[in-house]
Amino acid sequence: MARRHDPERRQRIIDAAIRVVGRSGIAGLSHRTVAAEADVPLGSTTYHFKTLDELMVAALRQANEGFAKVVASRGGLLEDPGLDLAAELAALVGEWLAGERTGVELEYELYLAALRRPALRPVAAEWCEGVAEHLSRRTDPVTARALVALMDGICLQVLLTGTPYDEGYAREVLGRVIAAGEGTPAGPAQGRPPGT
Repeated sequence: MARRHDPERRQRIIDAAIRVVGRSGIAGLSHRTVAAEADVPLGSTTYHFKTLDELMVAALRQANEGFAKVVASRGGLLEDPGLDLAAELAALVGEWLAGERTGVELEYELYLAALRRPALRPVAAEWCEGVAEHLSRRTDPVTARALVALMDGICLQVLLTGTPYDEGYAREVLGRVIAAGEGTPAGPAQGRPPGT
C-alpha cells in the first residue's frame, strides 16, 4: 500500500505531545502516547523525532511562542518610550496568566523539565534571552534580564500557590527594578520617598 502524503504530520505530532503533557505531565509523555494522541503509527513519531528529547525540544519551542505572541500583541510596549514600562509589563503578565491556563502551565512544565534534561536547556535559555533582548530596547541588558527573572518568579508563584495575580504588586516591584536600573531608587509603595 502506498504511503499517504501527510505534510502536516510532524506538526500534528508536536501538537499531540503538547496535549499529552498538558493532560498527563512530562511523566506521561512517550512516543507511544503521542502516536495514539496524534492518531498516527508509532513509527511516525520516531521517524520525525528520534528521541523523546527531540520531541520535547520541538514542543517547548512551540510553547514558548505563547508568551512571544502576547508580547507581540502589545507592540507599543517596546517602541514607545512614553509608555510606563512597569505598568505595561504587569498588564502583559496578567494577560498571559488570564489566557488558557493549561497552556501557561504546560509552558512552565516543559521549561522546568530542562532542569533534568540538558537537551532542553538551550531552548529554555533562548526564551529568556529572547525576551531580555526585546526588553533591552527600553532598558539596559542587566535590568532586562532582572525583569525576565522577576516576571518568571511572579508567574511561578501564581501557578504554584493558586493565588490570584496581583497586577498592582507586579507593577510596583517591576517599577522598582526599572528604577534601580536607571540609578534612581524607588521609595516605598507607589515610589514615594520615605516620610511623605
